[in-house]
Amino acid sequence: MVIRKIDDLVDRRLLEEVKKHKLPEHVAIIMDGNRRFAGRLGLDYNTGHQLGMDKFEEVAEWCFFDMGIKVLTVYAFSTENFKRGDKEVCAIMDLCAEALEKGVIDSRVHDNKIRIRVIGQLESLPKKVRNAAELIMDCTEGYNKHFLNIALAYGGREDILQAIHCIVKDIKNNRLKPEDIDEEIISSYLYTNGLPDPNLILRTSGEERLSNFLLWQAAHSDLYFVDVYWPAFKKRDFLRAIITYQQRERRFSNNLISLKTSPKKINILKRFEPFL
Repeated sequence: MVIRKIDDLVDRRLLEEVKKHKLPEHVAIIMDGNRRFAGRLGLDYNTGHQLGMDKFEEVAEWCFFDMGIKVLTVYAFSTENFKRGDKEVCAIMDLCAEALEKGVIDSRVHDNKIRIRVIGQLESLPKKVRNAAELIMDCTEGYNKHFLNIALAYGGREDILQAIHCIVKDIKNNRLKPEDIDEEIISSYLYTNGLPDPNLILRTSGEERLSNFLLWQAAHSDLYFVDVYWPAFKKRDFLRAIITYQQRERRFSNNLISLKTSPKKINILKRFEPFL
């Protein structure tokens, strides 16, 4: 109990310091490690996925309510995940449908004006998931304080491919000229259209690859990999990722945006080094 109180105190103090400095506008997360976490504890994979869903709700609260981060995108189910066993896929789809239906009536969503978009090949999802996705997108369409993108049946290459198909169609219908196509135009045809690209992409479980996630959007993103399974991901792990983002110097070739760590800030963070 005492250790838990100390941990909570350190997390609160660390959060206070983190919020004094530039926060990412858009965080994207590859939620990886549910099955391995369950296996380590001798649990079935359904329990692992349920724990992963619970962790997703917790992390969304950290982002939106504790830090005021504007955009969160989570990789919930990839196009490749359909290759898993039918029983597991059905269990995950049931969890997704349940979570989306719950979100429709969740007061936190409506009180905080969170617009939710389900991005990916929605037509490949079971009808109950697709219906729940369409309902939650419809009922939050007018919100603009925070944005939550849930990538379901999503693939980065497919995202780009469907954008190309739409661009070609619009060219044929004289709604777009080939010479007008640039990066901004292409971005406007992606599933994440209208939103900034992620500043930070975080992946749990120790794997260090994007796995076909936001390939176009990740061009200038900071990448952060943590060797912790998703259900075991703690608030301090998340704060450590944000601190790492804040400490990195960012320079873009066109407008030279930089994010530098001041000596004062380094001294502040040194006080927390034993806990990080």
